Amino acid sequence: MTEPQRYTIAGLEAFLESALLAGGADVPSANAAIRAMMHASIIGVDSHGVRLLPYYLGVLASGEVNGHPQIEVSHGAGSTAVLDADGAIGHYACYRAMEVAVDIARGQGVGAVTIKHMSHMGAAGAYAKWAAEQGFIGMLVANSDAAVRLFDGRDAFHGTSPIAIGAPVPGQRPWLMDMATSAIPQNRVLLYRSLGLTLPQNVAVDEKGLHTTDPHAARTLSPVGGEQGYKGAALAGLVEILSSPLTGMSLSTELVPMYGKPSTGAPRDMGGFALAINPAAFIGTEVYGAIITRYLANIRAAVPAEGATGQPMAPGDREWKVEDERRVKGVPVDPDSEKAFAELAEKYGLTLPAKA
Repeated sequence: MTEPQRYTIAGLEAFLESALLAGGADVPSANAAIRAMMHASIIGVDSHGVRLLPYYLGVLASGEVNGHPQIEVSHGAGSTAVLDADGAIGHYACYRAMEVAVDIARGQGVGAVTIKHMSHMGAAGAYAKWAAEQGFIGMLVANSDAAVRLFDGRDAFHGTSPIAIGAPVPGQRPWLMDMATSAIPQNRVLLYRSLGLTLPQNVAVDEKGLHTTDPHAARTLSPVGGEQGYKGAALAGLVEILSSPLTGMSLSTELVPMYGKPSTGAPRDMGGFALAINPAAFIGTEVYGAIITRYLANIRAAVPAEGATGQPMAPGDREWKVEDERRVKGVPVDPDSEKAFAELAEKYGLTLPAKA
């Protein structure tokens, strides 16, 4: 494995900002993308972090992503709303949708927002985490172009179809689940190629539909669940229903591919769904806080199985540990991304980020 160089958080943020603005994003779009990419890189979700900067600049340049969107929100019946992202970069669309959902839930108890005409939004956990930090249970799902086979299928059918849920915990960082419904995210396959790593067993198949651990031979991802992969495929179906039929956007099999072809400039028209739940609308916040605090304490006090490599953890615990370490030591950047950053710096006349 190639050991990646580490960079300072401030240096990466400054480089992302200068590159996105130079590449055609307006300030709100750039700020949202920086927040979401740095969220992923700081907590160790490197596949969805700063390494995606060249991709976003490419689709901004082609017109596939609208760098100056006019986002519109239409409030519907009860506690619902529809957000038309106008082709915005997905980070901007999803942060805005979660803000609307939280605002509705503050008064109505629950806020549900569908998202139309958006693009790739990185790590879905960024938006669920933000809702939890406001004191709300937040959920964000979105479909994407087909990259994952059905259980017993050969060809790509669903997207990686992420599900992210964050829950507030008094005095602590949130309970945070952020998972693809594929066995491994597509962007992690690309990261493994850059780092020279072998894929885990049974997470991807080659062009013949045979399992492979070679990231260069991987063509289609498998649904999460292994021998019970029908569960992962069903969860992907749930994401598809909330992201396509409910929003009027394209199915995963109909979306413009993220990779593999030069961008045509055609909008991706992805759909998504944001949900916010106000615990105070159902039970006193003190009761909620006491129970969820006790729940997490019970998880962390659970007895490890014989031969286990660590202590049982709540969703998010691993990420918070990585965050603490990276805020001190810096964020690692893989070799392919370092090369791409150097090319971008030369193209736009930018200063490369400072090394940690």
